Amino acid sequence: MTVKEAYNYTKKLLEKAGVENPAFDAIYLFEHVFSLSRTDITVFGDKEIDESKMDALIECVNRRANGEPVQYITGEWYFMGNTYKVSEGVLIPRDDTEVLVCACLDILKNKRNCKIVDLCSGSGIIAITLKQNFKDSTVYAVEKSPVAFKCLCDNINLNAVDVIGVHADLYYCDNITPDNSLDLIVSNPPYIISDEIKTLQREVQFEPTLALDGGKDGFDFYRGIISVWSKKLKTGGHIAFEIGENQFEYIKSLLIDAGFEDVKGYLDLSNTVRAVTAIYNP
Repeated sequence: MTVKEAYNYTKKLLEKAGVENPAFDAIYLFEHVFSLSRTDITVFGDKEIDESKMDALIECVNRRANGEPVQYITGEWYFMGNTYKVSEGVLIPRDDTEVLVCACLDILKNKRNCKIVDLCSGSGIIAITLKQNFKDSTVYAVEKSPVAFKCLCDNINLNAVDVIGVHADLYYCDNITPDNSLDLIVSNPPYIISDEIKTLQREVQFEPTLALDGGKDGFDFYRGIISVWSKKLKTGGHIAFEIGENQFEYIKSLLIDAGFEDVKGYLDLSNTVRAVTAIYNP
């Protein structure tokens, strides 16, 4: 079987299984198994493939056909130019989070020696990106899940950054830093309404409920973080959240009630408010 034939066969199997983007996933799995890029598939299309690897490819295709995300199958994904390890039990990095990170980069652009805490850090994409852009900063990454925390530590090592991983429940580890000491608290917390999780697309069903479930109304973690962590900010320090659709107004009210001002929303590519920032001025 040639490279082109194997690719077309892979794509056809994924199409038959109802995968949303079979061409992209076929290329991604092909690259994972055969180390062949999109360009290689075109250039070397008539070359015979290594038949010994076909079983591995078919196994990957079957997993994807059953709804498992490609990120879990390959064990990695990409975010803002970096490669990250991901595995079952860890929230998959998404482009939406770039909105939050870019807001943080703008907030910190003229600051030096910042002290930052990333809560619900997951795979560590936020903490690692901020540390890479502000090398003189001190960055803590707090994660409760043992599986996600191991992934976080692996990604700190993989990307060679000096981020301080904290394996703890965010509600009980605020003693890692004194009051009035932080320049930025950032979080992409669970924000899906509990009863809506089962209605999400089948790929999301593979992701950890712990990283998705925001409680009965989706706001549990916003309330908790604001309540427990606000006092850790310096006056004039910032808080920054990723948020879900139609959550901005309520989160804005929570922040104002807690002594924050200059509350700003940031739009994603579909014009949904995807991030919110505010300044602490109690």
